[in-house]
Amino acid sequence: MIQQEEAHYQRRIATSQFTTNISITLVLFLMGLFGLIMLHARTLSDYVKENIGFSIMIREGVRETGILQLKKTLDGKSYVKSSEYIPRERAAEKLKAELGEDFVGFLGYNPLLPGIDLRIKAPYANGDSLVRIEKRLLAYPEVKEVFYQKSLVDAINSNIEKIGLVLLGFSSILLFIAIVLINNTIRLAVYSKRFIIRSMQLVGATEGFIRRPLLMRSILHGFISAIFALLMLMLLVYVALEQVPELLELQDPLMLAALVLFLFLLGAFISWISTWFAVRKYLRIRTDLLYT
Repeated sequence: MIQQEEAHYQRRIATSQFTTNISITLVLFLMGLFGLIMLHARTLSDYVKENIGFSIMIREGVRETGILQLKKTLDGKSYVKSSEYIPRERAAEKLKAELGEDFVGFLGYNPLLPGIDLRIKAPYANGDSLVRIEKRLLAYPEVKEVFYQKSLVDAINSNIEKIGLVLLGFSSILLFIAIVLINNTIRLAVYSKRFIIRSMQLVGATEGFIRRPLLMRSILHGFISAIFALLMLMLLVYVALEQVPELLELQDPLMLAALVLFLFLLGAFISWISTWFAVRKYLRIRTDLLYT
């Protein structure tokens, strides 16, 4: 009879631990999935911003060597991501393709000026920075005019800011739900060990001695859950890349490594802090309340 009760008790403990691990794994998977969405949103935002650029029109009479020297000078600026020299012949071909008509043949000459297409780094793709960059570009003697889409820049930054606020609010709610869910699950797991905790107290064990193995085990469970959550995320990313290979260009290895570390630390921390409070409760609870 005693052996049957012991086996039943051990099964209850194993079930509670399994439930705890599953709960932590699912929560970390959701947090990791949301983290991936945020990372890709940021990368996509930078990609869009870095496709905002200037079209620089060069003055008539400036030699090609002077234009190439200007391009080299601009490439060395901190705000420039890339630049491309557009000869007047190529500019004419691009405009001809857009219009669908041979305007050079109609006019009898090419009225277009050579230019440089400039792409700006994402941190500088805002209204104030672009205005300052425009003034600096116009200060070069070779530059005649500078064009960029001011309304498009304002619209992109406004939409990105709104999306960022929505993602921040949603992530905060998700993190709160995750902490509550894991905390309740761990409290149930510790509840099944309340008599063991009381028995250890009765034989003179200190609170630190009782708490230490439970906390270490909770950290281990957090790490294990993080591993399973990451395996699920890797499978999801693999399937996504198979369906949309272009997503590979949005991957940032450094940010992905930071997300992996964050999930490990989050799993360990939430599991540890929830276990600490749960154990603390049953270390100080009255004996008669253990049966309620």
